[in-house]
Amino acid sequence: MKFNLFKQETTPMVAAKPTGASDSTVTPAPVGLVSAGNATEPVNKNDAFDEIKNKFLNEIDKIPLPSWAIIAIAVVAALLILTCCFCIIKKCCCKKKKNKKGKKGKGDMGMKNLKGEVCFTDTGCIIAKKIYIVTAYEPQITDPLMTLLANLTIGILQAADLISMDSGGTSDPYVRVFVLPDKKKKFDTKVHKKTLNPVFNETFIFKIPFTEMGGKTLVMAVYDFDRFSKHDIIGEIKIPMNTLDLAKPIEEWRDLDSADQEEPEKLGDICISLRYVPTAGKLTICILEAKNLKKMDVGGLSDPYVKINLLQNGKRLKKKKTTVKKNTLNPYYNESFSFEIPLEQMQKIQAVITVLDYDKIGKNDAIGKIWVGSKSTGAGLKHWSDMLANPRRPIAQWHPLQPEEEVDAALAALNAKK
Repeated sequence: MKFNLFKQETTPMVAAKPTGASDSTVTPAPVGLVSAGNATEPVNKNDAFDEIKNKFLNEIDKIPLPSWAIIAIAVVAALLILTCCFCIIKKCCCKKKKNKKGKKGKGDMGMKNLKGEVCFTDTGCIIAKKIYIVTAYEPQITDPLMTLLANLTIGILQAADLISMDSGGTSDPYVRVFVLPDKKKKFDTKVHKKTLNPVFNETFIFKIPFTEMGGKTLVMAVYDFDRFSKHDIIGEIKIPMNTLDLAKPIEEWRDLDSADQEEPEKLGDICISLRYVPTAGKLTICILEAKNLKKMDVGGLSDPYVKINLLQNGKRLKKKKTTVKKNTLNPYYNESFSFEIPLEQMQKIQAVITVLDYDKIGKNDAIGKIWVGSKSTGAGLKHWSDMLANPRRPIAQWHPLQPEEEVDAALAALNAKK
């Protein structure tokens, strides 16, 4: 029954005067009055509160759960609300300015520049005048689950006395920075033309969980840039993070080690089928499968898919891509893609096939590339020639994946000759 605090106006009852009583008015004890229009009426406030309280308890009793379960749910809900409030307040009040990844600094990084002694080897020195590096490690809590992450800040200041890699007695050096064993994120400095003593003054940031820092190895490799061929490595340094005192910044020179013994990184292999029908002018590229792909994800797997770009004189004509295969290094596709290419244009066409690791949040990283066509070399040229020599017949062949920069450099050199 609904409890009505406001009743209809009623006519007040006046008691009859007792015999012998005076005409003086007897004033009753004061009570609470509630206005309803022009009428007022006494209401007991304690009775109203008790009625509401009883209704609330009756509703609670109707819930088909024991009392302890209801109390537990209320406590969990309160904790969630407090956690959300804490995160919002922390984000609004404690937000700090952070350097962007890969942003070029001025060489200070909040620290003073040091002029250290130069150490020199056959390949040169990295850190300060030869290669001068600055490292700093800043632990911080960056998510609601209180996971301890950190910014590993790497400053590449300068290099000195590098060996000459070009015929003119100079080099075009740049530095590539990455962390082993994942090697997923790589940063490159700007290329400095025709110098053996480049000044970089660039800063890079890696986000690494504190618990994983001891198993990481920081690598800084100095390369000689070449527009039309593979970039030659001048030297490198590898720094196991468990050998550093992360409690304070490190600013020092280090000798570059020779990288002549470096083995080419294995990226995996891909099997594709090529088929051309001259009368219909139809080129069919079938992506069959890949194997032994490079591990790109933290869990030791990848989410690979394949992209096909059809190029003519360096310009992209058409593009296609396969579906994404989750958590595998040996994906099977068997997906075909057809392109209408007249016979007279087949000598101008290059097919570039890239295997990429799909990422929901960041950029999809390339695992490796191949390209086939009349201007290709090695296995790519042979496969293309076999296809043209066997019209209407699908020709399947395995190809070792190559680094993305090597294929791009070869294609750039091809277009530069035209």
